[in-house]
Amino acid sequence: MTVRKARTLHVLPTGVGPLLVRYYDAFAVERLVPAADASSVRFEECLPARSLPSYPGIRHTPGSYWAACCDTVLDYESYLESQWMRLLDFDEQVTALAAQPFIFEGQDADGKWQHTPDLFVRRTDGSALLVDVKNPQQIDKPRERRQAERTATACALMGWDYEMVGDPDPQLWATLEWLGGYRRPLNATAHLAEPLLALAQSPLSIADLVSFHDPELARPVVYHLLWHHRLLFDPTRPLRDHTLVWAARREITP
Repeated sequence: MTVRKARTLHVLPTGVGPLLVRYYDAFAVERLVPAADASSVRFEECLPARSLPSYPGIRHTPGSYWAACCDTVLDYESYLESQWMRLLDFDEQVTALAAQPFIFEGQDADGKWQHTPDLFVRRTDGSALLVDVKNPQQIDKPRERRQAERTATACALMGWDYEMVGDPDPQLWATLEWLGGYRRPLNATAHLAEPLLALAQSPLSIADLVSFHDPELARPVVYHLLWHHRLLFDPTRPLRDHTLVWAARREITP
């Protein structure tokens, strides 16, 4: 398991020039490169660009999150940021996450600007997504919208996608908050995974599925399989004993 140690970059004025990206590589070497060159950097393997503050009385709730998609511990600055880490971790198209990945340094008609995106996302197809997590009460303020416009423009030049997000969907979050507790690898009950998947070749309820084994042992395995998309379900509806689940089809390699 990889644990990333955050450090703080000392940002210098860039003056008039191209959009730049400042970051620490995997060996803790500080780099400053044009954005066009940074698009090929594997930021999921780099160190965070800045440390997150933590002190008595802080209004945010910083902490750490273990991402199952890449077996990496990520530091988050707020509870809202931790929610989006979990939602992205569940996304089947996400293969890696990084927090505070780098600093944009640019200049436009309004002057010099700098911005550290909250999350870098690598997808299974190799594409990238930047995510900024904002307090819903602040997300539509002119300063935040300007930041989003600058970052979106920068991402477009680099061939990346960009999103600024607020509160997650309440129903989806309720489901993933629960399932996320079962995302870690199975140990003593790992032998139950294949039999449960074999039983779920056709849709059946969670209650029926766990009844074929000791429910106290089978239920956590079912939730683990749901998190890892080996069992499928409708995540837009409440997760209950009557929720229908079914085994994902596996691609057969010739």
